[in-house]
Amino acid sequence: MSFEQKIQDDLKTAMRAKNQGALRALRAVKAALLLAKTEKGAGAEITDEDGLKIIQKLVKQRNESIQIYEKQDRPELARDEKEEVVVLESYLPQQLSETELRALIEQIIAKTGASSKADMGKVMGMAMKEAAGRADGKAISAIAGQLLS
Repeated sequence: MSFEQKIQDDLKTAMRAKNQGALRALRAVKAALLLAKTEKGAGAEITDEDGLKIIQKLVKQRNESIQIYEKQDRPELARDEKEEVVVLESYLPQQLSETELRALIEQIIAKTGASSKADMGKVMGMAMKEAAGRADGKAISAIAGQLLS
């Protein structure tokens, strides 16, 4: 089953269950997929890898919104966003723990021979490829920065 078909099936299930949080999240994914398919130069099909990138982007947007809503003392809006994050994260692979991520970045640093923050770009590029949806770029950057300083 393709990624798009899975989203469509889950959307139907959420409609039948009248699950508003899942409906909002899945409709956002469906809209993002449609936008990605119609972008100039995009292929007709969305690969699973592209779908993961889209979902990661949506999770990141919602997490940023949650922080803003909590700062503005809007708990009802933050709660809605948190519901959507839970639904979206169910489509992502298991996230790496901090120790696993640290070990991965240490291996990459050893492989590339990176020794200072000037080599951060090489390390980040390889780490983002190796982590592929299993870690946030911000977390990778923070750990790589610590290890290279």
